[in-house]
Amino acid sequence: MKNWQPITTVSLSASATEPNAASKISIFQVSWQAAQHELQAVRTPVFVVEQLVSPDFEWDEIDAQAVHLLAMHHAQPIACLRIIAYQKIGRMAVLKEWRNKGLGKALLEEAVRICRAQGSASVRLSAQTHAVQFYQKAGFKQTSEEYTDVHIPHVDMQLDL
Repeated sequence: MKNWQPITTVSLSASATEPNAASKISIFQVSWQAAQHELQAVRTPVFVVEQLVSPDFEWDEIDAQAVHLLAMHHAQPIACLRIIAYQKIGRMAVLKEWRNKGLGKALLEEAVRICRAQGSASVRLSAQTHAVQFYQKAGFKQTSEEYTDVHIPHVDMQLDL
């Protein structure tokens, strides 16, 4: 694994069906240039394979300027998101086998903390409609009607900091 220093470590609890699944997850703040391979190892299966997003859309010029958060279990990349100008969160992805364990919540909280520390007054995101309740639990409010983005229903959401 690269010489990155974690910005936080998260303990995911074991579930009733997987009692030995308690895991320590490290979250790193990385650049696209330093972690492109690891970020693509999460976003490709989630967005390109599962959600059928075109690779031409998924990989854009914004990645090079964004701040990325990358969650790793040992040397395996398992979740990520990007922060644009400390005002917008996007491309949040968690590999299927790691979902519903609190990892997305931990990543989102860390992203919000970073935006707040940079002096942002609010954070916006474009939520897939199936994830609206997840973001509402984190304090985000819906700010738009539903619209379609890359064949997937979305709404805009915002959290005032």
